[in-house]
Amino acid sequence: MESLQREIADTAVFEDRFGFDPTAVDISSDSTQQSLGAAASDTEATADAPLVAGVDQAFLDHRAISAVVVLQAGEVVERTYAVTELSIPYIPGLLAFREGGPIVAALETLDCEPDLLCFDGSGRIHYRQAGLATHLGVVFDTPSIGIVKNLLCGTPRESVDGRPVGWRTPIEADDAVDCADGTVIGYAYQSRQYESSNRHINPLYVSPGHRVVAETTADLVSALCDGYKLPEPTRLADSYADEIKSDLS
Repeated sequence: MESLQREIADTAVFEDRFGFDPTAVDISSDSTQQSLGAAASDTEATADAPLVAGVDQAFLDHRAISAVVVLQAGEVVERTYAVTELSIPYIPGLLAFREGGPIVAALETLDCEPDLLCFDGSGRIHYRQAGLATHLGVVFDTPSIGIVKNLLCGTPRESVDGRPVGWRTPIEADDAVDCADGTVIGYAYQSRQYESSNRHINPLYVSPGHRVVAETTADLVSALCDGYKLPEPTRLADSYADEIKSDLS
């Protein structure tokens, strides 16, 4: 499995290669319209905006509930899910082999073709630079980003404690990562923070999956946040997965 991950990392493109304007990625329809030109109508702006899919999972017994929510200009245009039996136990660093198949099953039920995939899972911030977002970004050859709440590996360039909304710092490879020390493999991004100094919200850790560079990953997550800690695509996918789980229970 580890050798396959290294092959996937070698195949992945950690550069910006989009089929759309990344500055048009925004959850606000007003912002999208401005980026496309003030003369454009709301309908035209929405039609030209990229499709951004959030992917998350819930678990019930030995099954994965893989949920996908697709946004365009801040509006939900499609939701879908798949319920799949899990055949591999959880092993740190090998999450894609457990959850990747169920997510593929859900993505294959989409009617639309997303321009950007946002995963609740690591991308290049991974021991072998091949987390869940990298695996599936390569499989679908679609720009993809990984978004997690806890740092798997690598070292923040600066302390992440108590930072204000919008703050970011690079995550650099260290001895635990299979690449040159100091390589920027992602970013810590502070998406939300309490007003009180007595308590703090930790940052997100965002990283390229495929066809995205690390700095752009942070830009995209910033554009997709709307006052919550998680960006809207994965936040809505998380809620949808819980909704399906509740119905199945």
